[in-house]
This record gives sequence, structure tokens and C-alpha cells, in this order.
Amino acid sequence: MPHLDLVIPAHAYFFGFAQTDGSLYAGRGQKGRFSIELSVRDEAVLHSFAALFDVYSRVSYRERVTNFGKHRAAVWTVCDLGFRRELTELGLPAGRKAATVVPPRAAFSARDYLRGLIDGDGSVGFTRTGLPFISFVTASQALAEFFCAQALEVAGALRTPRPNARDGVYNPMVAADPAASMATWLYPEGCLALDRKRDSAARVAAWTRPAGMRARPVFGARRWT
Repeated sequence: MPHLDLVIPAHAYFFGFAQTDGSLYAGRGQKGRFSIELSVRDEAVLHSFAALFDVYSRVSYRERVTNFGKHRAAVWTVCDLGFRRELTELGLPAGRKAATVVPPRAAFSARDYLRGLIDGDGSVGFTRTGLPFISFVTASQALAEFFCAQALEVAGALRTPRPNARDGVYNPMVAADPAASMATWLYPEGCLALDRKRDSAARVAAWTRPAGMRARPVFGARRWT
């Protein structure tokens, strides 16, 4: 029996998270491992992943010294060969993946998968001026296009994914009313998510446009030739 069914919301969320924050290593022969490393403040989601699948896994801890000081991390690791093969078949390659990952090759829950991407490599919150936003950072054109397609379908916000000139990374974003609508859709009550981003999404979803604040066109600036 397969371990992953991406039509199941929690499985779709996990796979989006795995494509952004996960690492799949392939060793000699059939050896290898899949792991997700997070700050200990987010370790609850790792224990949720461990409970999702009927495979042996473990959560370990380690400390590293970074430019920002000491960092304590939690690492969830799975070595099961069948599980790793399923990840590869669904669209998670071993090794470097940032620019090559694409949405799943099987039917999947789009909302939960996108929430996994956002929790892995996105941001939900407010700008310095108090404007709510949801953004996503990726080197994959396919994932950037998926984010933009969902923003259009859910919030009516037209976004065109373009890589930046410095390093070719995409950073699509929605703000203001579209961000509030998207946060409401992305983080329904009781969903599997990082606690801190669920809390941020609740504040974004509750945002209303202040009286007198000019509404900008949903479809962005007018393009001139």
C-alpha cells in the first residue's frame, strides 16, 4: 500500500513542505534518507508528520553556531526505501532541487499543498506600513507559476512570475485585500500548519481596508509598450 495520497489534505501539505524544506539523499545502492530540519520552535509539525505515516522515523536535535549565534534545530529523518521512492515518483528529486521541483505528478489538494509551500519557503504577515501580505520565494518557475495561478483563482489577483536579476529567484506576492482573502482560504480552522504562520494568517485574514485608503486595481499596474 502507498504511504502518500496527496488528495488527503495533511499529505498534500506535507509534500509541499517537503519540496521546500525537505532534503532527499541517495546513497550507494538502496541506502539514503529523507529529512526535514527546523528550528525547535517549529518542531511540533515534525511530530505531526511522524504520526501521519506508518514508517519508522525519528526526531533528533542538534546545535549549530551561525552568524546569528547558537541555533538549536530539530531534525525529522526517514530512511524507509518505499517512502523515499514515493517521494521521488511524486516529484521530489534527490540532491539539489531548488530550481527543478514542480507541482505533484498525481492528483492533489491544491490548497493544502500551497500551504505547505508557504510554510516552508513563504511569509505571512504585515509590512512596516501595516499592509498584510503573503509571499513565496522559490528558484522554481513551475512553483512560482502555481502560486500565481492560485492567487488569481482564489483572490482575483493577477501576478506574473518573473525572476529577479541578481540570482534568478522568484518572489511572487499578494497584499492588502487579496492577501486577506488568500489567508482565509489557505489556513482553515484545524488545518495542519506551523503554529506561528497559522497565527499570522489569522491576523492577515481579519484585516479590513481602513476608511479613506485608496483601493488599487487588483490586476496591478497598467502595462505600456
